[in-house]
Amino acid sequence: MTMSAALAVRKSVRATLVGDAALVSILGGANVFDEAPRGVAMPYVTFGDWQSRDWSTASDEGAEHIFVVNAWSSQPGAREALIIAERMRALLHDQPLSLDNHRLVNLRFTQFETKREVNGRFNRVAARFRATTEQLPV
Repeated sequence: MTMSAALAVRKSVRATLVGDAALVSILGGANVFDEAPRGVAMPYVTFGDWQSRDWSTASDEGAEHIFVVNAWSSQPGAREALIIAERMRALLHDQPLSLDNHRLVNLRFTQFETKREVNGRFNRVAARFRATTEQLPV
């Protein structure tokens, strides 16, 4: 398993999210970040925790990726963050994303989790996904 599988999934997920006019409109721009830059206005999306593990078979090199994409909002209540998270789910769940040097076997949404952050000033919805990939032959 190579780290490039995780990077390929991450790159494709980001491209899918920023390539969607409806999501970009909700976010007020292509506001999908590894970590939000200082001073950027909400709403925005950030990558959260990521786990990758070997998922190889006797004949093929593969990886399983469990990852979180966070929807952030400063609006009262979780409505805006949930709308963003639901759009991300629709864009990613069971979609055939194209990966550099890897094949996406599947990509599944697994759960939403809402949280109030910074003494309740911000709402975050963590959208968790599971992807499996195979290394393409060289």
